Parts: sequence; C-alpha cells; structure tokens
Amino acid sequence: MKPGRPLRTLLILFALVLAFYLASFYGLEFLRHRKGPWTVRFDRAADGAPIAEISQPHLGISGARLVFRGEVFTNAAETVSFALPEPNRAVPFGCVIYEDLTFLPGVVTLDLFGHEIELVPRILVVNRRAIPWRPGMEIVLTPTNKPATPPQPPSALPKKSPLSSPRS
Repeated sequence: MKPGRPLRTLLILFALVLAFYLASFYGLEFLRHRKGPWTVRFDRAADGAPIAEISQPHLGISGARLVFRGEVFTNAAETVSFALPEPNRAVPFGCVIYEDLTFLPGVVTLDLFGHEIELVPRILVVNRRAIPWRPGMEIVLTPTNKPATPPQPPSALPKKSPLSSPRS
C-alpha cells in the first residue's frame, strides 16, 4: 500500500463533504427566499384616513387595502418590506407582534391602531377573523370594531403551569 493513499482519500472525502454542504446550504437559502417578502405601504387615503396597502407578488396579492376610518396618521408615507426578521420592529402606525420569516413570505402579525392584522400566505386574518385574499380587496376598520382585548405578543401572554389541571 502506498503511504500517500490515506491522505488522498481524506482530501477527496473532505472535498465531497464540502461540496455537499455548500449545495445544501445555498439550495435551502434559495428555497427560503424565492417567493419574496410581504410589502406593506403605510399612507393616507384621499379623505385622510390611514391605509395599509399589502402586496406579495409571488402570491398574486396586490392592492389589498386596510382603511382605518376614525384614526389619525400625520407622518409621511412609508413602505416596509418584511424580508429579514428585526426584533422590536416599528411600523408607522403600530407595531409588529410576531414575525416568522423562515421561509418567505412567512407570517407577520401586526397591531395597527389596536386591530390585530395577520398576513398569512393563504388568508388575511383581521381581528382573528379569516378573510380569503382577493385582488384589490378593501377592508374598512373603525375604532368600534377593535377586539375587546388588545393584541399582545406571545411573550406577554400568561403562561400556564405544567402542573396545573385543565379545570383550574
């Protein structure tokens, strides 16, 4: 047996493992980002009511509008793209409660003027009510149809003790 044979075998094995790792890593990264992020434009309607216009081109969602009647928004228009997770991300008239952007577009839950808005690829959830996505849809929200309990991030929800009984 030649003395250089084990070294050559180890180098070939290392090269194969490295190639497999790189192919797996970049393949998964492609799958994670191929559909693109949610994009939400925060602006004012012609009558001054704040609006949030939602789009996600890969899913065919564009022009979906949430109109907040009875609310005030005086800042300049701003577009937020949910491509990368950001802790404590602020949006122009609310905050982000939850975002799972592992595989884009992912799931984004927002608290906008006390209304819980959840962007899910299959449906739009407004104040815990599921609404199917439709092109050019418009949903009007008012201060009177806010949920009784304000939206809270998962960490702020009360935790149950593992020893408590289900009846207590």
